[in-house]
Amino acid sequence: MDKITRKTSFGQWFSPINLQLFEEQVKTMKVDRYTKKLTTESFLKLLLFAQLHEVESLHALRDCLFDDQLQKGVNLDSISISRLSRRLSGMNPDLFQRLFLDLVAKIQAKTHDTKLIMPLKSLIQAHCHSI
Repeated sequence: MDKITRKTSFGQWFSPINLQLFEEQVKTMKVDRYTKKLTTESFLKLLLFAQLHEVESLHALRDCLFDDQLQKGVNLDSISISRLSRRLSGMNPDLFQRLFLDLVAKIQAKTHDTKLIMPLKSLIQAHCHSI
């Protein structure tokens, strides 16, 4: 993830994410083991872009890749819908859960208000363990 700088949109969006934790989890879970083109990093960036821009479908997300700036940001020039769909269905949700909980902990540390954050964290952990 060395290509991400705070000057880019992706750099600003990614700045709160613990990149070391992300890279460790990708290696530990071996989610990029057989991946050639759509790495977990690129996929996470696409998902983040889709969420922030309220992209309605995988078709629309694929069409967004016509933008040169987005291509540079996610390190992809094109992607098929079937590849996006396979990646989405095969992604280990534990990776996103750990990143999310790390972000919750950061919010808690900055707000110093455990009453506000802890119920959310407990609810999410309980939900994730029940799956």
